[in-house]
Amino acid sequence: MVTVYRAHGLRFIIFVDDHAPAHVHVFGDGHAKINLLGADGEPEVVTIEGMKRGDVRRAMQVVMEQQEALLARWRDIHG
Repeated sequence: MVTVYRAHGLRFIIFVDDHAPAHVHVFGDGHAKINLLGADGEPEVVTIEGMKRGDVRRAMQVVMEQQEALLARWRDIHG
């Protein structure tokens, strides 16, 4: 597990033994999984567990702003 970014009280994590497609797990009060490249090339929420809507919005905003950097980290970790 590698914390690749922190913002707004949220931790953005990539698990080293995880699977494709490229995604991050976001932890705050709950958990969300966000694909870095959705069907249209934009990030998309896959699952939400106990995370407030405002935190999900903030997480999506961060992923959209940091998409290229997060994809680069995914590739560094998973090849």
